[in-house]
Amino acid sequence: MRVTVDEGACIGAGQCALTCPEVFTQDEDGFGTVAPGREDGAGSPLVREAARACPVGAVVLVEDA
Repeated sequence: MRVTVDEGACIGAGQCALTCPEVFTQDEDGFGTVAPGREDGAGSPLVREAARACPVGAVVLVEDA
């Protein structure tokens, strides 16, 4: 599974970083971003919960083929 944050949709609510801090962080402007090297979701079961917690759906999960 690959995970990204849609920068155009993110409003900086921070729910991703609060829910799954080992995969998500916030940039200097407070917007959500995937931590460097964690684009694969880091195997965390909380990645899906972080996607559900995002109020604007900016966390995007793509299943590997």
